[in-house]
Amino acid sequence: MQYQGEKINWGILGCGNIARKFSEALAYLPEAHIQAVGSRNLKKAQEFGQSYQVNKSYGSYEDLVRDPDIEIIYVATPHNFHLQHSLLCLENGKAVLCEKPITVNAFQSRQLVQAAKEHQLFLMEALWMRFLPAMAKLREWLQEAIIGEIYLVKADFCIRRDLDPNSRLFNLQLAGGALLDVGIYPNSLAQMVFEKKPTSIYSTVKLGDTGVDEFSSYVLNYGQGEVALLTGGLRIQTTHHAEIFGTKGSILIPDFWKAQQATLRLEGQDPQTVDFPFECNGYEYEAREVMNCLRKGQTESLMMSLGESINIMQLMDEIRDQWGLKYPEDK
Repeated sequence: MQYQGEKINWGILGCGNIARKFSEALAYLPEAHIQAVGSRNLKKAQEFGQSYQVNKSYGSYEDLVRDPDIEIIYVATPHNFHLQHSLLCLENGKAVLCEKPITVNAFQSRQLVQAAKEHQLFLMEALWMRFLPAMAKLREWLQEAIIGEIYLVKADFCIRRDLDPNSRLFNLQLAGGALLDVGIYPNSLAQMVFEKKPTSIYSTVKLGDTGVDEFSSYVLNYGQGEVALLTGGLRIQTTHHAEIFGTKGSILIPDFWKAQQATLRLEGQDPQTVDFPFECNGYEYEAREVMNCLRKGQTESLMMSLGESINIMQLMDEIRDQWGLKYPEDK
């Protein structure tokens, strides 16, 4: 299916903070139009719709996906609902951009990808970091082998949150914990840099009182001595820096998960820092990629392929297996 209209009509499924950020980006893009928003609470949907000049507000997800004018739906509900809500969209003929993680495990990811293929509809995981201009520059430097052969990737993403058993982050029933919420970012970065699956994984974890992982570290080995040293956490604050080290130099990306800067350091040369300020709030880049794919008739993005999403979920499954941490959805 190709989308030839002047604007792509979006539906927003869920009205949380991430949906608001994404809707701000859509409102910025002239090629995007927010046709409708859906929530399980009509009043909440109406309040959301008024904020972003949305045409229609629905009090159920079922009503949203049946809107004939919607072409693609952004799924922004908690992790454990991603499969259910994405399938609901696909089964009603809607392309899907699903917030990360695309599902809670690789089994679900394969199920969702299969459904998208059967319906011949576009599907992509909304891991916004992958589409930022700073990450495009990183990929360019890596393709040019400007820092030589890569030996080491270091990245941390830990945030400090007060323990709240009622919060989604600390609720095991909602697939809470650090790994799926923030740990996915360093793991995804390592996969992007090395472009292959690790041959071995060593991880450690601190499980909290609610059963979720509050802090974890991951050592990924890639078979030829290359290694990624990564952390994710909910109870301590870290720098959020990423560094990639090669035989000719290194690349530093501050706040890599929302990167707006990258510094290239080559031996014998002054550091070269490049700034990449957002046009809007950073979510415009993944939205633009989705709409470009739709207009080209593509059913997935080459920048964030479905196979890559499955590989990252499989990696996180293996990490959780080492801890014995299971969600209700795990088989």
